[in-house]
Amino acid sequence: MMFLRQLRGELRKLFARPRTYMGYGAFVLMELVILLVWKFGGGRRYMRELIERNGYDFDFYFSSLSLTFTVMIVSMALLGSIFFALVAGDVVAKETEDGNLRLVLSRPISRFRLLLVKYAAVAIYTFTFVFFVGISGYLMAVAAVGWEGGLFVMEPKMKVFAVYPEWIDGMTRLAMGATGIGVSMITLSSMAFMFSCFKIKPAAATILTLAVLFVDMILQNFPFFRPYESYFMTWRMSCWVYLFEESIDWWKIIDAYTFLGGLNVTFFMIGLLSFQTRDFKT
Repeated sequence: MMFLRQLRGELRKLFARPRTYMGYGAFVLMELVILLVWKFGGGRRYMRELIERNGYDFDFYFSSLSLTFTVMIVSMALLGSIFFALVAGDVVAKETEDGNLRLVLSRPISRFRLLLVKYAAVAIYTFTFVFFVGISGYLMAVAAVGWEGGLFVMEPKMKVFAVYPEWIDGMTRLAMGATGIGVSMITLSSMAFMFSCFKIKPAAATILTLAVLFVDMILQNFPFFRPYESYFMTWRMSCWVYLFEESIDWWKIIDAYTFLGGLNVTFFMIGLLSFQTRDFKT
């Protein structure tokens, strides 16, 4: 019960910061721009060619479900990573910079418990933020094209192609995909949290996280690294797309998230070890 009270207080403190809400506003604006371009600009023509080239009815599969999938796969990898790195990289480093941790650590609480509460708050924020993006994107897509139609999924990089003519099947897969993205993005937040535990500024923790992420992403796209792509963090984080396959290979999903879970534990432990050795008295 004490842990839950501390977690509630940490969440209240996290959501009281203005920068926590920057991501929500930015994503709503970005979703609006994407939907306007896809409905009235070149996106509609592109989707027509893509859907009809594969032998399906454009009017049926140019739907709110398909547009929501597009918004999720386009936005979370780049824009989402920026805000997750910003919030998670700030959660410990900012309080250290402001001197708040000296007061907190004067109370009878271990440093492990303190970091565990903060890490749980960051993980909850990351997971719920992904669902906010999915729900808000779907509602905007419904307003733009209506709720009827099936789900059309095509992701060449991960070699995933699937269609779901029934609305309930498409919505179920979108919910599974959002869950997968949420779990994947916790790894990014874990890395930012680790850097936040170091003796550096909050901005430095965010920049280091994004630098590692983009270097990992760029190296993965080099042709001569293709045989080793499964060892890259960003490739494992993209395995949520496999949840849209008509016949899901659950062992492949379990393998990817076991790898990411190991990274999460490693990042947390490195951050904890660094935090344990720091002196907050001076």
